[in-house]
Amino acid sequence: MRIESLKCSTNKVHQHLTKLITKPAMADNGDHLHIAMLPWLAFGHLIPFLQLAKLIATKGHKITFISTPQNINRLPQIPQTLTPFITFLKIHLPKLHNLPENAESTKDLPFHKVKYLKIAGDGFRQPIIDFLKTSSPDWIIYDFATYWVGPIAAEHGVMSAYFSVFPAVVLGYFGSAEVLMYGDDDHEDETQEFSKLPKWVSFKSHVRVDPFQFTRYYESSDDEGENVSDTYRLGATIDGCDAVVIRSSFDFEPDWLKLLNELYQKPVIPAGLLPTESAGAGDNACWPETKEWLEKREKGSVVYIGFGTETKPSQYELTQLALGLELCGLPFYWVLIDQRGSSDDVVIELPRGFEERTRGRGVVCTRWAPQFKILSHDSVGVLLIHSGMSSVVEGIQLGKPLVLLPFLVDQGLIASYLVEKKMGYVIPRDELDGSFSPESVADSLSIVMVREEGKIYRDKAKEMMSIFGDREIQDKCLNELLSFLKNSKTH
Repeated sequence: MRIESLKCSTNKVHQHLTKLITKPAMADNGDHLHIAMLPWLAFGHLIPFLQLAKLIATKGHKITFISTPQNINRLPQIPQTLTPFITFLKIHLPKLHNLPENAESTKDLPFHKVKYLKIAGDGFRQPIIDFLKTSSPDWIIYDFATYWVGPIAAEHGVMSAYFSVFPAVVLGYFGSAEVLMYGDDDHEDETQEFSKLPKWVSFKSHVRVDPFQFTRYYESSDDEGENVSDTYRLGATIDGCDAVVIRSSFDFEPDWLKLLNELYQKPVIPAGLLPTESAGAGDNACWPETKEWLEKREKGSVVYIGFGTETKPSQYELTQLALGLELCGLPFYWVLIDQRGSSDDVVIELPRGFEERTRGRGVVCTRWAPQFKILSHDSVGVLLIHSGMSSVVEGIQLGKPLVLLPFLVDQGLIASYLVEKKMGYVIPRDELDGSFSPESVADSLSIVMVREEGKIYRDKAKEMMSIFGDREIQDKCLNELLSFLKNSKTH
C-alpha cells in the first residue's frame, strides 16, 4: 500500500472484509482498471467508498483512494492481500477562515459549519486536475459534494461515475437532476409537497418524509454563506457523470432503481448492499468487557442502540429515549459517543439517576464500540437505530429486527421504505414537531422484541438475511459493475 500526498498550496484553493479473500482474483486477460475514488468528507461516505474499493481490489484492479491526510489515517486498515492494489492519495484542505483547525470531516464539526467543509473541498479542484493529467485513470468515482468532477474528468478523457451511499429510494424521491438543480415549478411549498409521493413516481408506495425532518434540515443547514446548495451539488453531480452507481440491489428496491433509469437517462448500476464481511480487528480494547456482559444475557433479549457518526439526538430526544429504555424493562447496550451534530454547541446529558436506576440491566458506552461484533452476538435481539444505511445493512444481514428513529430527510425516506417492506418499525412521532414519548419508545421495543404482533418484523428480518448477507448476490452485482466499467472505459 502506497500513501502519497498532494498539497493544496495557499494559492490553490473497521476493518471490514478481512475474511473475504486470501488472494485477490486477477481480472481476465490482464484487463485491469485503474479507478480513482473521491468520497465526501464524512465517515458515513468514506467507509462505504472504502468497502467498494476493497471489493474492486479483490478482482485485481488498481484503486487510488483520495481524501485528506487525517481522514485516511483514521480509516480501518485494509487486509495485507489488498495493499498492492490500493494507493491512498492525501490532499490537504485549503485554509478557510470559518473552518476550525484540523477539521477534515463532518465528525469534527457542528452541523452548521459543515458548509465550510464543502467550500474547502471545492479547493480540491486543481489537485484533481493535476492527478487526472498525470495518472490518467480509467474512471473516477466521486460523491455529491465535488459536483464539478464529471466535466473536468471528461475534459481529460476520463470516465466518471457518481457513487451514492444512499439507496435508490432516496434519490428517486427527489427526482431528476434538473429538479434537484433548479426545483420543480409545481412545488410551491417543498415541506408540504414532499410529504406526499412525488408526481414522477409511477408506482404505488407509502414512502414519505415527515415535515419535521425537513424543518430540522433547513434549520440546521442554514444556507447563508453556503456557495452551492446540497441539492444543486447532487443534481449537478448526476447531470455531469457518465453513470450512477448505487449502494443497492434489484432484490432490495427494484421499482426505485428502474425509476432512476427513467429519470436520469443514463446507466444506473447497483453495486450491491456492501454487507460487512467480518467484525475486523480495529480497536477492540472494550470488547472483552462487552462480551462478558453480553454472555450473561439471554439469547435475543438485548436492545442495541446506536445512531452512527452523523446523527446526534437533541437533549429532548435523548431524554425521551433514556426514559423509554428505562420504562421498557429490557436489557440494553447504548453507544452514546460524542458525535457531531446540530446540538454540538449544547451539552446534553442523560436524565439524573438514569444510569443508577438501570445499572446491571443496561450499558451506556461513551466511546467507540465494535458494533458488528456486538450485533453478531446471540444475546442481541433488536436494533434501535436512526435508519442509516450501514446500520440497516449490518442489522438485517444478521437477521436482527429494526426499531427506527429517523432524524433527517434521507433517514426518514429509508425508514419509510423499510416500514413499507415490513423490515422495520418506526417509533411514532408527531409529524410536525417530531416529539415522541417514553411510552412510545417502550411500546415500540416491546412490539418488535416480544409481542405476537411484532412477529412479522422478526420473521422478515430472518427472511431478508438471504438478500442482505448473501455473498453471491454481492459478487454478482460487483461483477456486473466491473463489466460495465471495463466495457465503457475510453482508453
